[in-house]
Amino acid sequence: MHDASRTRRQLQKEIDALRGRVVLLEETVTKMRHRGESHGAAFTDRLTGLPNRSMFYDTLNTALFSAKSNGGKLAVIFFALDRFKLINDTLGQFVGDALLREAAVRLDACLAPRDTLCRPGRNEFLLLLPGIGGRDDVMRVVESVFAAMADSFLLADQELVINANMGSCLYPEGGDSADALIRNAYAALLKSKDFGKNTHRFFSPQSYESEFGRLLLENDLRRAVSRRDFALHYQPQVDLQGGRVVGVEALARWQHQTLGNISPDQFIPLAEDIGVMAPLGEWVLRTACEHHLACSSSGCRPVRYAVNLSPTQLYSDNLVPWIFSVLEETGLEPGYLELEITEGALLQNSTATVAALNTLHAEGVQIAIDDFGTGYSSLAYLNQFPISKLKIDKTFTGAVTTDEKSAAISQAIISLAHSLDMRVMAEGVETPEQLDYLRDLGCDEIQGYLVSCPLPADETMEFLARHSHSPFSR
Repeated sequence: MHDASRTRRQLQKEIDALRGRVVLLEETVTKMRHRGESHGAAFTDRLTGLPNRSMFYDTLNTALFSAKSNGGKLAVIFFALDRFKLINDTLGQFVGDALLREAAVRLDACLAPRDTLCRPGRNEFLLLLPGIGGRDDVMRVVESVFAAMADSFLLADQELVINANMGSCLYPEGGDSADALIRNAYAALLKSKDFGKNTHRFFSPQSYESEFGRLLLENDLRRAVSRRDFALHYQPQVDLQGGRVVGVEALARWQHQTLGNISPDQFIPLAEDIGVMAPLGEWVLRTACEHHLACSSSGCRPVRYAVNLSPTQLYSDNLVPWIFSVLEETGLEPGYLELEITEGALLQNSTATVAALNTLHAEGVQIAIDDFGTGYSSLAYLNQFPISKLKIDKTFTGAVTTDEKSAAISQAIISLAHSLDMRVMAEGVETPEQLDYLRDLGCDEIQGYLVSCPLPADETMEFLARHSHSPFSR
C-alpha cells in the first residue's frame, strides 16, 4: 500500500513535469510563430501587400547570383505615378491609397510568375525581370504596363486618368550590384521625365556620366561663387563715327581647377538653375564698377561699362535698391553703367519690371537689348521699356558681307533702332570688310575681335590708357 502511494505521487510529478514541458513548448511555438509573422511584416508593404525594398534587395541579389553563375540577364524597372502628391492633397489620402492598391494590381497582372513587383514607397514601384533575353523582353513589359495604366481609375466616385514614367536598367551592362541596378534604373526614370509623360528610357552609362558630371560641376560652382573664384574680362567697344573707345563689356570667366576654362554659355545657365546667379551677378557688377573707378583714377578717360543682367536679377523685387546701393558704395556715376538684357527676359515683362527699369533709366543707367533678333521677338516691348541700344547678334554680323538675308536683317535692325531714337551696336565684328559694311549701313558702334578679344583686368587698363586720348587704330 505504501509502495502504491509512492508510485502514484511519482507518477503525478512526472505528469506535472510533462504538462510543464508542454506549456513551455506551446509558448516556444507561439514565440516562433510571432517572430515569423514579424519577419514577414518587416518585408511587406502594409498598404499593397507587396514586397518592400528590403525584400526586393534580397530577391534581386539572389537573381544576380544566378545570372552571374549562368551568364544570364535581368532587368530592373523603376515605375512612378505622375502627380500623386496633387491627388493626395486634393482628393485625400484615402483616394491616394486606393490608387496605389489598384496600380499594384494592374502592374502585377503585367508580370510573369517568376517576376517580382515591389513598392519601395511613395508613388513608386520596382519591377524585377530575371532571366530575360534583352531589351525586347523589357519593352514588352513596358508596353503592357502603359496599356494597363491607360484605362481610367474609378476611385471614390472620381474617374481619374493617371500618367506614369518608367526607367529600366539591364544587367550586366547597367551595373553588377543591386545598389547599382536600382540607382541606375532610377536615373533612367528621371531622364524619362525630361521627355514628357508616359515615357520610358533605358539607362545609358554615357547619360549617367553626363548627369553625374553636372552634379559635380554644380557643387564646384556653388563653392566657386561662395569664394568669388572668378575673374572679369572686358571686351572694348568702339564708336564708328569718331573711332573712339566708348565702352567695355564685363564678361565673367571661370577657370576650374581641374577642368580648365568653363565657358560662360555653360556655367551661367547652370548658375541660374541652381539659384546662385544673384550672388554671382552682384559680384560681377561690383567688380566692374570698382575696375571702372580704378581705370579712371589711373588717368584713363572714363568709358561706359556694360554688365549683363540675368532674368533672376531682372525679376527681383530688390533690383533697383541693389543697383543703386552698389553704385553708391563704389562711387560710380549711373551714366557710366549699361545693363544688357536679353529679349527673352523682357518678353516676360511685368508692371514691376517696367517700373524698375524706368527708375534706373531716369537716373542715367542705360539699357541695352543683347543678341537682338535671335529671341522670340515681340516688338511691342520696344515701346514699353526705356531701351537705349540694340545689339545685333554676331550670327548676323559674321555673315553680313556674305549672306543677303543677314545683311537685310542687320539693315532692318539699324533702321528700326534709329527710328526709335536708339543706338545700334554690332557684336562679333572680325574683319575690316564687316566694319566697312556696317559703317555704310549706319551702325553706331562695334564690338569684336577686330577691335580686341576680351582682356583681363590689367590688360584692359593698359588698353584704355593707350586709346584714351586718340581714335582707335589697330
